[in-house]
Amino acid sequence: MPAFNEESTLEQIVTRVLAQPEVAQLIIVDDASTDSTPQILLQMRQLPKVKVITHPINMGKGAAIKSASEYIASPYVLIQDADLEYDPSQYPKILAPLLSGHADVVYGSRFQTGEVRRVLYFWHFLGNQFLTLLSNAFTNLNLSDMETCFKAMKSEYFQNLDLKEKRFGVEPEMTAKLAAKKLRFFEVSISYFGRTYEEGKKIHAKDGFRAIFCIVFYNLPRQKRKARKQK
Repeated sequence: MPAFNEESTLEQIVTRVLAQPEVAQLIIVDDASTDSTPQILLQMRQLPKVKVITHPINMGKGAAIKSASEYIASPYVLIQDADLEYDPSQYPKILAPLLSGHADVVYGSRFQTGEVRRVLYFWHFLGNQFLTLLSNAFTNLNLSDMETCFKAMKSEYFQNLDLKEKRFGVEPEMTAKLAAKKLRFFEVSISYFGRTYEEGKKIHAKDGFRAIFCIVFYNLPRQKRKARKQK
């Protein structure tokens, strides 16, 4: 769980996560928060399932995810943001394809869904659709929501990704590297309670441009290997 200045939601989301029987451990990474997030986490360090990691400087979501990887002690890992946009009560449906042995990776889709979803920004939706389409063109997957936070997978695959992106570029990077491993991808529909910028949303247009770069950059080695095999 990456956390940066999430004082308004942190206690509630941690309570919800720990209430799920599937959760064996919760690794929270405080990305140099400047609000009361560090003080809240100081109290949570005593909870039996919680591990808190602190970054001395703000590094971004991708860096937080990477910092957590070495502490994973469970066979499966699921990424959960520290806001309330994604509902922990949906862990069972996300983990089901993994636990049944059908999947190696499961993405929770906000768009291919019959679940409740807050209606927000048109251009964000369009940007998500474009980035997913571009990613699919390179990976040859047919995901409906590449940028989703809810990504679950076997821990062994997650810990071997060698992630480089420090900010939100980690989403296309992760997808590219998982696809290169020829893993079995599944999608499940999820509810989504998006928030506005006034409520704390942090992703911006520059992250979209970085995502385009990441899609091309992290998929190019695989494309080159395919081209060499076809010669």
